[in-house]
Amino acid sequence: MVEAASVQRDEKEAVAAELYRALARSDRKRLDEILHPAFEGRTTEGLPLGLGGTYRGPDAMRREFWGRIARSYDARAEPAEYRHLDDGHLLVTGRYVGEARQGGGKLDAEFLHLLSFAERRITGLVQLTDSARWAAALQTGQTLSALDLRVADGLAQIRLDRPHVRNAFDQTTADDLYEVAQRLAADPDVRAVLITGNGPALTVGGDIAVFADNAGAGLPGKLRRMISPYHEALRLLSRLDAPIVCAAHGAVAGGGLGLLYCADIVLAAEGTKFASGFTAIGLSGDGGNSWFLPRLVGPRRAAEFYLEQRVLDAHEAAEWGLVTRVLPAAELADEALAVARRLAAGPTRAHGEIRRLLRDSWSATLSEQLTAEGDAVARTAATSDASAAVAAFIDKRKPIFQGR
Repeated sequence: MVEAASVQRDEKEAVAAELYRALARSDRKRLDEILHPAFEGRTTEGLPLGLGGTYRGPDAMRREFWGRIARSYDARAEPAEYRHLDDGHLLVTGRYVGEARQGGGKLDAEFLHLLSFAERRITGLVQLTDSARWAAALQTGQTLSALDLRVADGLAQIRLDRPHVRNAFDQTTADDLYEVAQRLAADPDVRAVLITGNGPALTVGGDIAVFADNAGAGLPGKLRRMISPYHEALRLLSRLDAPIVCAAHGAVAGGGLGLLYCADIVLAAEGTKFASGFTAIGLSGDGGNSWFLPRLVGPRRAAEFYLEQRVLDAHEAAEWGLVTRVLPAAELADEALAVARRLAAGPTRAHGEIRRLLRDSWSATLSEQLTAEGDAVARTAATSDASAAVAAFIDKRKPIFQGR
């Protein structure tokens, strides 16, 4: 009996060690062999980039947790000690070491992994780590050259800054936006975001000159390199707790429409034009268009927008559901800033829950959504802002939210 228990303990350590080796090698095949089909991972709440939470199934853990870490960090888990618990779990302690891919900020954070097993495979992993160290590694960022970022009083302002090409996207713009998205996702003090652009347009989408310089065999690889950080930036921005306001002027086209999609409130100046433009250059499109458009405007209008190369003016865009309101051009900047500042003064955790509920409702059943609402209300009820707001309501005074 003792010998059998010893073998079992050795097998657990061997499987755990193989897990860390497979992660270091990004060995998907080996991970599939190690992780049980019923695997569930629970990671530290508060991790940057929205990484904290529950991942059900090996695929979700591999793609949505380890995969997203690999896109933002060059890091590895170094186990130091294995401890067998009386309930059959294996407790692994060690360190995460490495650096952020953008900016090179150093990562050195302790971890604790509680592993559970069945049939010589890992069925569960509960992670505890210092989320602040993960966030700090991202905040040592690269110098921005294609856009400007300013953060003050809880409001982050992102301003595209290639006015000479109407803020067309090139590789630098995509990389800069990804860098900014990571910084915002790692900064708990950001309570609202405002996206604007310098020059005559918010953005005309991809830089056609870049496409021409890489025409032929080099274009597919170039587009993949540009689109990858841009799409990751959109994903991160869409998952912030902080609500996003976008001020559109001049033109918004192509993949640049993604900046509208990740925003909660879109204000447009009169005279602004909206277009996809993809088929005019023989491309199918990016920027989340195929996912957001049918949800915002309906599948028929989405198809027409794509296939007929419809160009919408600001009022048509509002009628279709692409933008929230249309304003005189002279009023756009001031109104967008005022809206963003109001949101920055609000209950940030509640805003974050609302953003998630609205986004996830598109793929949830009514039963799932009702459960999600109950869970979200319970989480927001535990915040300092909720307690302070209830007290302010009783006292008949205006609440002052701290975003906590």
